[in-house]
Amino acid sequence: MKISSSSHKSPDKGISRPVRIGEMAGELRSPGRARSAGIVLFAHGSGSSRFSARNQAVAHVLQESGVGTLLFDLLTADEEKRDEATGELRFDISFLADRLMTATRWVSEEMGIDRGGIGYFGSSTGGAAALVAAAEMPSRIDAVVSRGGRPDLAMDSLPRVKAPTLLIVGQRDEVVLQLNEEAAEQLSCEKELAIIPRATHLFEEPGALDQVARLASSWFLRHFPTQ
Repeated sequence: MKISSSSHKSPDKGISRPVRIGEMAGELRSPGRARSAGIVLFAHGSGSSRFSARNQAVAHVLQESGVGTLLFDLLTADEEKRDEATGELRFDISFLADRLMTATRWVSEEMGIDRGGIGYFGSSTGGAAALVAAAEMPSRIDAVVSRGGRPDLAMDSLPRVKAPTLLIVGQRDEVVLQLNEEAAEQLSCEKELAIIPRATHLFEEPGALDQVARLASSWFLRHFPTQ
């Protein structure tokens, strides 16, 4: 697997560099002042990418809190074009989870993480992929956060999830909220369901995404090993 040689460093903001994980493109960011030995892998939702403004905003807060991040595209450029036409891959949770596990193994090798210190932040269908991957790699994943996720699409895997899991849903995202409530009952790990007041599915309301980012940051710092 090839890694881009270029990198960018900003004062107190750590190092950012483009990476390739097989055919997947991504951006790996190491915080300037790490408070934990952890890194969070982002699993975006259907029709999104590593450039998602919402995930970028959450990643920025995590980096400011001292946590590394990896934002990457679950689909290749050709797969994205095919999916735009057919929609056949965005709900293929097993396929997306396999891609996430590939990225997890790459991160473990690249950063020398033998045990612990890896978390998932999943959005929409990416939330389901994160939970399936966490169930398949119980010894490697320390924490999972799902934002407006679809854990119902990972229902068979939920009882096997060992990583502490935070489900974040908007109060006005009524259908997804109900799906998350039902899914939470199937989780036997440490779990919380956080409901953002007055927020809808995309958390576009003033301050809603900030609340998501703060909750996620707190969750990961609580469950990651410290430096």
